[in-house]
Parts: sequence; C-alpha cells; structure tokens
Amino acid sequence: MVKGQTSNDKTKKSLIDGVSAVVGDYVILNSDIDKTMIELESQGMLPAGMSKCNLLSNLMENRLYQHHAVQDSIEVSDSEIYSMVDQNLDNFVMQLGSMEKVLEFYDKTDELSFRQEIFEINKAQILSQRMKAKIIENVEVTPEEVRLFFESIPKDELPVFGTELEISQIVIEPKVSELEERRVINLLRSFKEDVLEKGMSFASKAILYSQDPASRSSGGKYTLHRKRPRMVKEFRDVAFSLREDEISEPFKTEFGWHIITVDKIRGQEIDIRHILIIPKVELSELSEARAKIDTIRTRIIDEEITFAGAAFRYSDERETKFNNGILINPTTGDSRFELTNLDPTLYKQIEELEDGKISPPLLIESQTGQKSYKIIQVSNRFDAHVADFSMDYVRIKNLALKDKQFKVIKEWIEDKIEDTYVYIHQEKQYCNFERNWLKEM
Repeated sequence: MVKGQTSNDKTKKSLIDGVSAVVGDYVILNSDIDKTMIELESQGMLPAGMSKCNLLSNLMENRLYQHHAVQDSIEVSDSEIYSMVDQNLDNFVMQLGSMEKVLEFYDKTDELSFRQEIFEINKAQILSQRMKAKIIENVEVTPEEVRLFFESIPKDELPVFGTELEISQIVIEPKVSELEERRVINLLRSFKEDVLEKGMSFASKAILYSQDPASRSSGGKYTLHRKRPRMVKEFRDVAFSLREDEISEPFKTEFGWHIITVDKIRGQEIDIRHILIIPKVELSELSEARAKIDTIRTRIIDEEITFAGAAFRYSDERETKFNNGILINPTTGDSRFELTNLDPTLYKQIEELEDGKISPPLLIESQTGQKSYKIIQVSNRFDAHVADFSMDYVRIKNLALKDKQFKVIKEWIEDKIEDTYVYIHQEKQYCNFERNWLKEM
C-alpha cells in the first residue's frame, strides 16, 4: 500500500479505473466510448473529425437527460422496451438470416445477454428522447419572433429552398362484401370466445392469425400513452375504454377489423394486445374500383369536375379528401414536398408527370397487403429560390421554432450541469468540452 493511502482510497481508485465520467447516477466507461466509435464506424455514421472527446461529451449529455428523466418521474415501461427489442432482433435476423449469424456478426456469446444489452440501449434512448421532448413541449414562436428571426439572417446567408411540389391524389378503395365482413367479425368473435371460455392465449392467437406485421411476432403487443398519440383515433378510443383483461368486441379502422385486450394499466399508459384481420377483396371488387377511378379521371380531364371537387366527393382517403386531395408533408406540416427529399415510391409515381396533368390509375398496396387505386396530380410547383418571408412563412416559422428549441435545450443543459454531480477522470480532463462539464468558474 502506498504511504498515506488508506484501504478506502485504494478501493475508490480500483472502482474508478476504466471510468471516463459519471453524470448523476450514470457511469460512462472507457469501453462505452470505444464501442460507440466502433458502432458508428461500422454503420458509416461517424462524422469526419469526431474525436473521443466529442463522443464522451455526447454520452455525458445523454446521461444528463436520462438522469433527470428519472428524477422527473418520466416512465418507460419494460414491456414497451421489450417490444422494441423484439423488433430490433427480428430486423437483424431478417437482414442476416438467423439468430446465430446475428450473434456472430455482433460478436455476442448468447441471445439473452444480447437482448439485455439492446434493452439498456433502447431504454436509455427513450429516456433521453422523452426528457428532451418534455424540455421543449411548451416552446412556441410568435409571428413577431418569426419576423425577427428572419431579419437576423444576413442577406447572403438566407437559406435556398430547392424545387418544391404540391401533390394531390384521389384514392379509391375496393368495396368489401357484407358476407366477407361478417366472416371476419365472426372469426374475431371466435378468438375472443376461445380466450375467455376455453382459456386459450390471446398472444398465441395474435402470433398465429394477426395480419399486423409490426406486432404479430410479439403477440400483438403495443404500449399506448394518453398524451402521446399512437394509432388511429378509433383504435385508441376502444383501447382506453377497456379494463384489464377485458377483450373488446370486433371494431373497424381504416386498416381492417380488430379485437383488443388490455394487459396492464399504469396511470396514463396501458399495455395492450390486438389482432388485426383484413377482409379479403375479390378480383371483381378490385376491378370495380379500377373502373370507378378511370371514370373519375376521365371526368376531370373532360373538365366536368375539378380534381379538388372529385377528391371531396369520391376519394376514400380521409386525410386528403377534405383538403382538396392535397397531401401534407409530415416533416414540415405544410403542403410542399422538396423534390430532392421525396419518398422514392412517390417520386417514381410523379417523375414523368407534367404539372397539372393526371397520372394513369396506380395500383398501390399497403404494408398490410390492402390494395387500392389512386390518381395523382402535381397541382403546384415552386422553383428553387432564396427564402422569401411571405412565400415561405411556414418553413421559416419551423426554422425559428427549431432555433428557439435549441436555445432552450442549451440553457437547460447549462443549468442542469451546475445542479448535477459530474465526475470526469483526470485522463479526460484535457478535453476541450463545449459544455462546462468541468464546472470551471
């Protein structure tokens, strides 16, 4: 033992060997930095010039979010994370062929420990995301703030928006016969009876029969939160109306027919399972849908009716029919799609379509296998241009909001660093951190 060093000192030293930093209740090991760098490199996502100091700073910031998420009682259910783990592993197996190849590729000894590692990674990510969302949930910008933000940008630094399109569509879904709908309803009722009266497993029924590819492998499991909308309204309304272990009657959404059971209720959050059955569409019904959209297209071309009027009267797509058929960009919230950022499938459908012209009927198929027909029109085009306050107000507002959110998060981080226990190993104190992690005066 070194002179002047107590047994307790020696224990402390051995505990911090291999530790890069501690933030609140979370330890960051040297190996965490190395693993993060290797994973980013393997995925081709390591930014040029990214150093281990940069990675340590990022890891510390994430641990700060996680620590205060726990302090603020932000909950993440284990069942939600296990569902994500199942999906992660299913994707890995789909890409590599088998679990054995997945373990070999990621250099893991067994599936159980690999699952636990993915569990911890997902839990950390969700806690961080929800903490950040909570920090900025009430951040808004006024029209005056948007104007001041725009005016603060030097003229020669104004953003240039690429060519943008406004796209409209009309969707016609084939009608399902009453006989087929009754068959589906009776099938779901038989599943419910098997569970309630014969003691069969709802999860097993979901694995065997559900046509929802996202939840089938996990026995139809989802976690829903009242304040974080997920699923369509009809689905949420039924889910939150049930008691634990209760099974709903069959009900219909745009995706098909469902039954739901509730596994667990935890305040604002519930764990549910569901079974989705999609009614079969006969070839004759699909042909009728094609004939109907052909007629609609002809009437628009002959100027008997406008595209917007036809969308309102005939389209089966609720999201667009009350908006003149115009698609809304989910990223920006407005009706413009930047040409270079278009979804590849949508781009292929319109790449040769002249402005104002209408596409031939396109047969489309959803992830669940539902088929329908649609016609598309490029209803407006905005050529590449330097940002204009009036023309691009919605986009400028989004930029102003992001700028304000960034400042709010930065201020939160600076405040919390001061209030949170932070330890950085002396070997890492040479790093030139952007944040005041060393709490220098």
